[in-house]
Amino acid sequence: MKTVGFHTFGCKLNFSETSSISREFSDNGYKKKSIYDNPNKVIINTCSVTENADKKCQDLIRKIKRKSPDSEITVVGCFAQLKPKEIINIEGVDKVIGAKNKFKFESYLSDSSVIHSKINESKKFKSSFSIDDRTRSFLKIQDGCNYGCSFCTIPLARGRSRSAAPEEVLSNIKELIRKGSKEIVLSGINIGDYGIIEGKRSNDFYTLLQVIDDQIKDIRIRISSIEPNLLSNEIIELISKSKIFVHHFHIPLQSGSNKILNGMSRRYTSELYEDRVKYIKYLMPNACIGGDVIVGFPGEDNSEFDKTLKFIKDLDISYLHVFPYSERENTRALSLNESVPIEIRNKRSKVLRLLSDKKKRYFYESNIKNVRNVLFENKVKGDFIYGFTDNYVKTKIKFNRNLVGKQCNVLLKKVDNDLSVIGEII
Repeated sequence: MKTVGFHTFGCKLNFSETSSISREFSDNGYKKKSIYDNPNKVIINTCSVTENADKKCQDLIRKIKRKSPDSEITVVGCFAQLKPKEIINIEGVDKVIGAKNKFKFESYLSDSSVIHSKINESKKFKSSFSIDDRTRSFLKIQDGCNYGCSFCTIPLARGRSRSAAPEEVLSNIKELIRKGSKEIVLSGINIGDYGIIEGKRSNDFYTLLQVIDDQIKDIRIRISSIEPNLLSNEIIELISKSKIFVHHFHIPLQSGSNKILNGMSRRYTSELYEDRVKYIKYLMPNACIGGDVIVGFPGEDNSEFDKTLKFIKDLDISYLHVFPYSERENTRALSLNESVPIEIRNKRSKVLRLLSDKKKRYFYESNIKNVRNVLFENKVKGDFIYGFTDNYVKTKIKFNRNLVGKQCNVLLKKVDNDLSVIGEII
């Protein structure tokens, strides 16, 4: 029996791609095993957003080689595209496969140790989706990015923006429904820039959402992270009226200081971001809104950080993903002066993560006594089974195995100490 193990770092897009690669192996007679159980092949799908992501990958490789000494280790993903020569020299790595070839099964059987090409040669869109978790699936509808944020390596790792045709998106959604998915997350690197198909802009994200809303029924659909300048009033209005699109938005902020946003080459101001949040809350008062923040970007002195802190405190958002700025090779931000010491970056991260916890608790408390639809997952902790409401409140009730993958109307009763809400099925 041929065996293979997988490990995925990074974003949900990576998880959808790993799932697609995994199906290729299954179709070719491979059985999945733990990466620590000496499978014939180990595939590591990497992220390279931060220096820490690179380090985690190297640490994992060493651990796998100790526990699975006979496994052939192949590294794919963003780290593999950016630094193939560095990776192949890591002790224990047998093969590196770049972006253009990671979905080609024959690449994993090749005798070549490095299969890599320039990222601008990766022009075709390849659909992928995850179906390992029958409650929630991630469907890639867009890849790459044409934006040039000064801190970001993603365009170097994934290439230019490209998208699936609308009919392909609809076909994949219908297949996921047939396979038992109860919720689908539309995913991409810059999902709001959806519509560039075979090198030409022939569609847009709003039109795609309209088509999905018209033709798909009886499933939750969630959109992943979307840039504030691409989140139009029309998209917000469509979601507010839809019976399938849930009231949850994740909108990258990165900084509440317009000076820092300008240094990052972001395409919006803090005022535009605030306007997006206010319009969402005007139409959907119970909507969950999350955001990303980078702290310690060059030039972020105490005054600029205080602007971000005050901006977020005053903003009606529900949670944050906080990242300390990480210097990355081949980014324009490296040339900027006024570097912020690591210890200050870490301190600011802690401040914003504490604020995020307060924001989330406040949002959860605002939902108490409401009845919301909860999709229960295969996640059990202690005596409880967990799930998420349509507006992304983490909810738990007493464990019942029959609830896995089921949707129930739940009365939200109390915020518990683990930042989840205790509920009761009604």
